[in-house]
Amino acid sequence: MAAALSSPLTSASSVLFSSSNYPSLPSFSPSQRLSFSHSALSSSYSVSPALFTFPSPRLSPTAAVSFSVRAATAAGEKKKVLIVNTNSGGHSIIGFYFAKELLGSGHNVTILTVGEEGSDKMKKPPFNRFSEIVSAGGRTVWGDPPEIGKVLAGETFDVVLDNNGKDLDAVRPVADWAKETGVKQFLFISSAGIYLPTEEPPHVEGDAVKGSAGHVGVEKYMAETFSNWASFRPQYMIGSGNNKDCEEWFFDRIVRNRPVPIPGSGMQLTNISHAKDLSSMLTLAVEKPEAASGNIFNSVSERAVTLDGMAKLCAKAAGLPVEIVHYDPKAIGVDAKKAFPFRNMHFYAEPRAAKEILGWQGTTNLPEDLKERFEEYVKIGRDKKTMAFELDDKILEALKVPAAV
Repeated sequence: MAAALSSPLTSASSVLFSSSNYPSLPSFSPSQRLSFSHSALSSSYSVSPALFTFPSPRLSPTAAVSFSVRAATAAGEKKKVLIVNTNSGGHSIIGFYFAKELLGSGHNVTILTVGEEGSDKMKKPPFNRFSEIVSAGGRTVWGDPPEIGKVLAGETFDVVLDNNGKDLDAVRPVADWAKETGVKQFLFISSAGIYLPTEEPPHVEGDAVKGSAGHVGVEKYMAETFSNWASFRPQYMIGSGNNKDCEEWFFDRIVRNRPVPIPGSGMQLTNISHAKDLSSMLTLAVEKPEAASGNIFNSVSERAVTLDGMAKLCAKAAGLPVEIVHYDPKAIGVDAKKAFPFRNMHFYAEPRAAKEILGWQGTTNLPEDLKERFEEYVKIGRDKKTMAFELDDKILEALKVPAAV
């Protein structure tokens, strides 16, 4: 089986910028940096050495990536997979979609959610939809990572995904138990947020990371502990069952005819992926363990979107107009992290390794995906809920912009 990067980048959109058609890349080592630019975007792209390195297949400019016979045959094997899933936050949806995708491919799945089944957190999505996993043949259990040996006493698994811990203290109990019980492959959900800011976006696998980030310690420990491991670094996600507002933040304002306050110029680029793209990438890693082994994958879609562009796409999906206002958080005295759902900077990565190594192809289509998300937004009645916008009101008052009451 083979995969290769396709034709050169030939066009760009004022709202969405494609990263799916970059020219094939030459081989590079951790000690080198590769930079190239494209005038259509007036931006440059780079590969820089990481703070630490792991063995990884070299990228070839002329040949597609070839996988071993062992990796190819692994795709037909049915695995017993354990997903240790966080009980809150934006990453919780990953385990939900991954479990459903694995079950659809015939694998055996157990999802262990941190905490107690009867907690209030389980009343929220995606946990209140876990019946979908059970009806598809999966199993759901609850417990805390340090007690994993008791919760799953006597059980063994081929693959374990930790989609919970953000540092080694949280992941080590799961990793050590997996090692002791003979797990063949250990996967970890890290974060693209560990990359150091760069003047040459997008982030690619191998770029420098923050040494103090907890996820970095986990990735190092995995490399030292397991013969077969892989780490996945997602950014922002959308999808039915999400536990954290993304597109909903924009819909909340658009349907109420309120201005959408965006920090900075609004031209900052970010990456928003449908959760199904993350689950398909993870499933490929399970089915191609030798190809995935020892690699880090940016778990993102193939296109970037501007912050203004996201507002406009959400408005288009809703079939409503949008008024965008820009502001300087420092000048107004608000914390942009609390006032806006995305980072106030260029922050986006490219899924280069997944495409080259796993033969992965993304399916995220923001204009269409947002239409589906808006349909559900209305279906659950969120467009009619009473909401307060205190921070928005402070921003709009400082800008002397009227807001609908």
